[in-house]
Amino acid sequence: MAHDPLEEHLLNLTRRRFFARAASTFGAGLGSLALASMLGSSRTVASLPRSGDAALGPHFAPKAKRVIYLHMEGAPSQLDLYDYKPGLRSRFNQDLPDSIRQGQRLTGMTSGQTRFPVAPSIFKFTRYRNNQDGAWVSELLPHTGSVSHELCYIHSMHTEAINHEPGITFFQTGNQQPGRPCFGSWISYGLGSSNANLPTFVVLITQGLGNMQALSARFWGSGFLPSEHQGCRLRSGNDPVLYLRDPDGMTRDDRRKMLDLVSTLNESEFERSLDPEIRTRIAQSEMAYRMQMSVPELTDFKDEDPDTLAMYGPDVSKPGSFASNCLLARRLAERGVRFIQLYMRGWDQHGNLPSEIKSQCLAVDQPQAALVKDLRRRGMLDETLILWSGEFGRTVYSQGTLSESNYGRDHHPRCFTVWAAGGGIKPGVSYGATDDYSYNITENPVDVHDLHATMLNLLGLDHERLSYRHQGRDYRLTDVFGKLVQPIMA
Repeated sequence: MAHDPLEEHLLNLTRRRFFARAASTFGAGLGSLALASMLGSSRTVASLPRSGDAALGPHFAPKAKRVIYLHMEGAPSQLDLYDYKPGLRSRFNQDLPDSIRQGQRLTGMTSGQTRFPVAPSIFKFTRYRNNQDGAWVSELLPHTGSVSHELCYIHSMHTEAINHEPGITFFQTGNQQPGRPCFGSWISYGLGSSNANLPTFVVLITQGLGNMQALSARFWGSGFLPSEHQGCRLRSGNDPVLYLRDPDGMTRDDRRKMLDLVSTLNESEFERSLDPEIRTRIAQSEMAYRMQMSVPELTDFKDEDPDTLAMYGPDVSKPGSFASNCLLARRLAERGVRFIQLYMRGWDQHGNLPSEIKSQCLAVDQPQAALVKDLRRRGMLDETLILWSGEFGRTVYSQGTLSESNYGRDHHPRCFTVWAAGGGIKPGVSYGATDDYSYNITENPVDVHDLHATMLNLLGLDHERLSYRHQGRDYRLTDVFGKLVQPIMA
């Protein structure tokens, strides 16, 4: 029986290449395949070691098979959404005490302010049932509050970065400087694919409202990992992937013959140079060929029942909306995509926060709650790890003009709230705490490396062992940091 063309390319290791790799990877490779077999891994041949990768596969039995990462680009205000501080109402327009600020470095946007007036949230909070003592959630997020029994709120997140570009880079790659592989690429490298017809790592972007920060493609780049591990962005509209459709007049057979010819030429070049990126190009061409059939089916919601569509909200039929992307994330998860990254832009509210945050929350609240509910009712939540986060938080003091109905907030890396659900996360709990001003952490601090280490662990990966040798050094997502946050793990 003839092999699949991609399988032929991946299994066709030459004698010279076999012996070149044997000393360093053969034993580990056999070990990883044996472990994958014992754990019932569903990895496809597309994820077998290639491009000079170290041994792939989980280090131990995973609790989660995949990640859906909802990144709120621009940094939502924890004070107006999740970190309830009713005592601030009596401190309206008072100066933030120096004992609280403690000489924190400021951004250039507020470093010239002579006052730091306290700006209490104008929004009401409701306490929702969970398994602990009830979670306080803003009136702006009633749907999200209704699934609090499924969520773990982490109120004690903190980060090193104070501006957006390094802040997002740090959350995505574990380092503030560009050039490192992002989280999704590490997952692709560590676990491989479980669907040969779709990329391992997919990115979806929603253009939100208000102040937009730059969104660089390097946020889903593979850095120094082989390029097969970079994220594939699906665009809204008729062409989710550019140049995926064949030109007029080209048949499917014509495309197959062309790919076979180009692959033969590439294999000859690989025999000459042993450049692993050549094999990556072959694999990517084959993936594009398969995606010509899989992507149109993926993005067509006609097989979704009316109740499901209604659950995600009225914007679900608008390509590129957060509602549409949340439903698309669930469909990608169903099809075995390992890492699904959703970006919601526009949370950078330095002024006019009350008006802008209302619009942002209206766009995300119902869809993100629907995603949790939909995964639960389909029996997928326990094996899908969801993360909701911005790159940092927002200050308690107002940036610029303060009134009883209007204020803005500057960047605040010292403390902010994220939430996680499913995939081995303990449901219905709140972890960590902040002071009365939501300015400093008072209990159980969690940094970005700790969060990464914990998520990798839930995926069956030891963050200290998942590494890649580059320029003479073994790199990892958590660098030389990171500890497991055991209390939030089920």
